[in-house]
Amino acid sequence: MELKIPPPVTSGSLTFKVHRREPEFVSPSKPTPRELKLLSDIDDQEGLRFHIPSIFFYRHNPSANSDPVALIRRALAETLVNYYPLAGRLREGPNRKLAVDCTGEGVLFVEADADVTLAEFEEKDALRPPFPCFEELLFDLEGSSEVLNAPLILIQVTRLKCGGFIFAIRLNHVIADAGGLSLFMKTIGEFARGCHAPTIPPTWERHLLNARVPPRVTQTHREYDEPTTAETEPATGDGETLVSKSFFFGGAEMSSLRRLLPPDIANSSTGIETLTAFLWRHRTAALRPNPNKEMRVIFIVNARPKLKNPTLPPGYYGNAFAFPVAIATARDLREKPLEFALRLVKEAKASVTEEYMRSLADLMVTKGRPKFSTDGAYLISDVRNFADIDLGVWGKPVYGGIGTAGVVDFPGSSFYVSAENRNGERGILVPVCLPEKAMQRFVEELEVVFDGQSVVSSGGSKSLHKLIVSCL
Repeated sequence: MELKIPPPVTSGSLTFKVHRREPEFVSPSKPTPRELKLLSDIDDQEGLRFHIPSIFFYRHNPSANSDPVALIRRALAETLVNYYPLAGRLREGPNRKLAVDCTGEGVLFVEADADVTLAEFEEKDALRPPFPCFEELLFDLEGSSEVLNAPLILIQVTRLKCGGFIFAIRLNHVIADAGGLSLFMKTIGEFARGCHAPTIPPTWERHLLNARVPPRVTQTHREYDEPTTAETEPATGDGETLVSKSFFFGGAEMSSLRRLLPPDIANSSTGIETLTAFLWRHRTAALRPNPNKEMRVIFIVNARPKLKNPTLPPGYYGNAFAFPVAIATARDLREKPLEFALRLVKEAKASVTEEYMRSLADLMVTKGRPKFSTDGAYLISDVRNFADIDLGVWGKPVYGGIGTAGVVDFPGSSFYVSAENRNGERGILVPVCLPEKAMQRFVEELEVVFDGQSVVSSGGSKSLHKLIVSCL
């Protein structure tokens, strides 16, 4: 295969070249069933019909004598025997119902090399989203991001000069959620280690999250509100240039947030709930929408622990989450204390019960599988579990998470990533995408909060300076 040599890529002050070989299909290593497998009524909603990318950096393991590309390619083929629907193609039937045609055609796989080391990424503090070089580390092959009749997965494995490598993957979201992707990647790691079967066998069982017969919507699902014309003024800027920054929240920052709250709610709230309320409130202030505009925060909740009758099998890799929404006017968020936003976030999170999920599936079939409302919305997803994806002989990633701020056609989303700062402290990294002027105001908002709390880093600089760890 010919080696493609593109121009140098720049990540901050880090410049390198990525050489990609021609893409190939990796198919299951053994024959698999040819069948049509229906997705669940949670899977095939409009809001999940896109491809979501993630990226993982792994260190060189001197005891691993194999080429990582070759070993991962082989392990992937073995994994696809167990996860054979992922080697198929998506079809749409009557009433927009989606199904996987298990053709065994395979997933797209790209082999690449970059003339850079992992240490260089670390020295330049470039091991953070948003990665300006992300498009080179997960190359968008023409036609590969279609939802129907296209590969469900694209993987690019890029060797680094140090012997480490980057594993970048893009997944059609209707097939799996973050928990499902973790199961899939951990199985690749097990086969790379030499295992002959996955520790947790995958199960399809998508009927477990189908609508009831007859469907009956019993809960309020305001995340799927249909906005009126009057409600759709832009809340993320009108034609203004979008910029992305990542913010690091370690122990000192989280303690500062808790000090903004009355002790009772501070002690009864998780760090994630508190951080979500804080970001929602200050992002709204930075955007400066009409004071009467309804602003929303959608916090993705894993529903697996909620489902008891029946429970989902441990190997269930389909989408099993909800988009509960908290709603308040911009004026209330701005003028009322953080406690107000936090109580709304907690109420929305607590609303996700087993009946809520059954009602949600019923809503999908009665309303034509709608998309969640993005008007005035800020979506939060917690993918900190990606930091624990053990890829066999290479162990856990140095960085594992999202590669950019925002997702396709919806910049108003952030992902919580588990990461270490330059001092080795583990915390929560939050990529944020905003219009340029709003981002300036957002940074100023944080400066007021953290300077006011006198949070000082070990080097004597104000906390804000270590909060912003990567910009684009």
